[in-house]
Amino acid sequence: MSGNSHAQPSAPLPAASPPTTTLGYALFATRWLQAPLYFGLVAAQGVYVYKFFNELWNLILRCVTGQADETYVMLAVLKLVDVVMIANLLIMVIVGGYETFVSRIGLQGHRDQPEWLSHVNSNVLKVKLATAIVGISSVHLLQMFVDVHHTSHHSLLWGTVIHMAFIASAAILAYMSGPMAEQGHRSGKGHAEGAGSGPGADTGTGTESVVPAVAPSVGSSVSSVPAEFSFPAGSPFPVAAPTAVRAAGPIPAQAASSPYESRDGYDSRDAYETGAEARVRDARFPARKLLEEFDEEYPRVFDREAVARLGKLDFVGARRNVLFVGPPGTGKTHLAVGLGMRACQSGHRVLFATAAQWAARLTAARAAGRLTDELVALDAHPLLIVDEVGYTPFDTDTAHLFFQLVAHRYERASLLVTSDRPLGRWDEIFGGAAPAMVDRLAHHAEIVRLEGDSYRMRRATSAWAE
Repeated sequence: MSGNSHAQPSAPLPAASPPTTTLGYALFATRWLQAPLYFGLVAAQGVYVYKFFNELWNLILRCVTGQADETYVMLAVLKLVDVVMIANLLIMVIVGGYETFVSRIGLQGHRDQPEWLSHVNSNVLKVKLATAIVGISSVHLLQMFVDVHHTSHHSLLWGTVIHMAFIASAAILAYMSGPMAEQGHRSGKGHAEGAGSGPGADTGTGTESVVPAVAPSVGSSVSSVPAEFSFPAGSPFPVAAPTAVRAAGPIPAQAASSPYESRDGYDSRDAYETGAEARVRDARFPARKLLEEFDEEYPRVFDREAVARLGKLDFVGARRNVLFVGPPGTGKTHLAVGLGMRACQSGHRVLFATAAQWAARLTAARAAGRLTDELVALDAHPLLIVDEVGYTPFDTDTAHLFFQLVAHRYERASLLVTSDRPLGRWDEIFGGAAPAMVDRLAHHAEIVRLEGDSYRMRRATSAWAE
């Protein structure tokens, strides 16, 4: 079962795929026919490397021998720039095209991963290619004007016309890609818009409230526990949350005996639903929040550079931790969900829950005698998000469970924690287990402090004033 870390080995297998599914997989496999094409482009890039150094050597020789005037030097440099820009275009097509149309390259966490690769898609790639072509055309046109005495008026005219056509094409492509991307974002966002916006519109239980789908007003909120973390009395296994209350995001509650199994014993997810969207749904985010939607101007204290650095997701590949600390309503959950969403889009599996929900999950696993298996199963998720640490103090046994979670993932996988209290006050939450827990959590961690008034209270006050 794909993505099923809790599947029982004795579970029956799903029925055989119908011919249409087999045919679809066969057609999808034909994408590998494009792989040799990209390796051919790598060879073409080698040709341009040779051309670059050949032009550079000729330029140096003519400058040393005094045969190069100012016009020649300018034209030669423009040729070098032209070759580099075409090489940039090639690498964009090779890396971005292969990643988009063939297979993931798996550069997540690499320090040299291009920023645009984490959210590349066919629309982004086409716009980038179009703008690169406009840049190359600009260099060619500049070469013509620099060498205007040796360029015919006919060539200048058509060079200008072609360049303007490239600009118009790029503008039209960018304009068309905008509405298409917006439409895709809206369709993926679902009911999340009903949860409000801004950094303080955190969602979940406790301070992170979710809005039911039937009442998308900011003022109305109901506590909702995702299906994966709902435990009925007397049962050590999670079951579906009540259908009367749903999370604000388009993450359907799963009527299942485990977070990944249907009641028939096999994976009930649509076989066609794969990739980033499936990872986002499986992460159990209370709502969909993007880093780009965070109101950076609201918190009085906010390290923008640190969050931008975290947005590159290097901390996931390095197995480091992240801690957002600040009073309620300052946007901690928004940032946590935003980083989790970006991690899902970059190929990482993520799991989100509040501290109370994690406590219930770990307690049930211990009661069932499978705590060690549970901790090992969670290793399949490179990033776990623990929200709302500090809102509820824990007893000694539960604090010890959290210590085991932190200790197990120490230097093995990443934890992202949001808390209203600094690490120095965690003894108020976890008691005697706090020092050892904090020591492991903070050893490899980025700690981001947020300060300010509650965003929710500000919105409520503004609404009352109106």
